[in-house]
Amino acid sequence: MLDVADRVPTREQMIVSNGEGQACSVFASPTMIKLTLFTPAGVLRNGIGLRAAAKRLAGLGFDVTIDASALKKCQRFGGDDATRLAAIHRVAEQAPGVALATRGGYGLTRLLDRIDWRLLARSIKQGTRWVGHSDVTALHLGLLAHAKVPGTVGWAGLLAVDDFGRDNVDDVTEGCFVEAMQGVLDAIGFRTEEGFHGLSVTGTLWGGNLSLVCAMLGTRHWPNIQGGVLFLEDVSEHPYRVERCLLQLHQAGVLGKQKAIVLGAFNNYNKSPLDRGYTLKSAVQQLRSVCKVPILTGLPFGHIPTKVSLPVGARAQLLVNGRDALIAW
Repeated sequence: MLDVADRVPTREQMIVSNGEGQACSVFASPTMIKLTLFTPAGVLRNGIGLRAAAKRLAGLGFDVTIDASALKKCQRFGGDDATRLAAIHRVAEQAPGVALATRGGYGLTRLLDRIDWRLLARSIKQGTRWVGHSDVTALHLGLLAHAKVPGTVGWAGLLAVDDFGRDNVDDVTEGCFVEAMQGVLDAIGFRTEEGFHGLSVTGTLWGGNLSLVCAMLGTRHWPNIQGGVLFLEDVSEHPYRVERCLLQLHQAGVLGKQKAIVLGAFNNYNKSPLDRGYTLKSAVQQLRSVCKVPILTGLPFGHIPTKVSLPVGARAQLLVNGRDALIAW
């Protein structure tokens, strides 16, 4: 194993460091990589963002296909349960290079008991990368629990409409996604808090949206990962709700079984006059007081414009030099 100082990049080399680092570079055009856009969870308001995302991805060189039911509507869902389940299975049968969810929202947990996990596992063996974050966390964790595929089972990363459907996608987000889909991305860097210098741990990289992780705890779709590197993020959740979810994982024995916990963005929540100085930092400090596993912050991932792509299920190494952190796989 390499020394920490040998693997952790300098500040100038960081992939992401509070907006000061350089972007991932796009090594080559991803031409000929087939990419399918599908809607497994929440409904799309209209087709504008979907068409914009498809155009932008095609401009990057992907061979883009929009699934036939991507714009279906049923209440708040992208089609009824049967429609969305059929879309997942249809994409798995086609086994494109990239299966990119159009958006998150809610809906995948409804489908977990009926997903043909062997079919999805076969698509992964054929080279399909199942990509998304937010509600797609349920699919990634289900794959970890059922697919029995060694290594990466999916990519926690972008959502087509939420990211590529916007007017502007920054170089870091776009570059990391393209490199990940090409199979050439092997590490991401970020700036964390002081106090973790010299940390070097190796384990399964897993996690995603905190609310989804907690929702799946205790179900048969829960992956019992031990000795892993758990990454977490959430949106529109007040710090006390974040703390409550983290404590649930701690009290259930999940956090104590990990090598490290890495926290991404927890944003877009409303403060309360009752907080009286209580912040997300307070919540993290409380968790650190009861959990002895290293808890790092600063991962550029979540419901934010600039985000990296992370291989769920990969064997990864987390290293810290000063405040510079690196996750390599």
